[in-house]
Amino acid sequence: MSDIIFKDSNGTVLEDGDSVTLTKDLKVKGTSETLKRGTLVKNIRLTSRPGEVECNTRKVKGLVLRTEFLKKA
Repeated sequence: MSDIIFKDSNGTVLEDGDSVTLTKDLKVKGTSETLKRGTLVKNIRLTSRPGEVECNTRKVKGLVLRTEFLKKA
């Protein structure tokens, strides 16, 4: 996993524990929740799949987000 490089929508390298903000409103599958643009997500975890990170928000736990919709805070 250490050889995979994760980048946000601006090309900034992401690491475990970083905080990111959403660049687009995202509907969460399986719930009626929508994560709004500008929402701060703290303490992300990198996955084994390039382009995806795991995180938690106040309302939804165990999210997997695509890095193309994130910007490093």
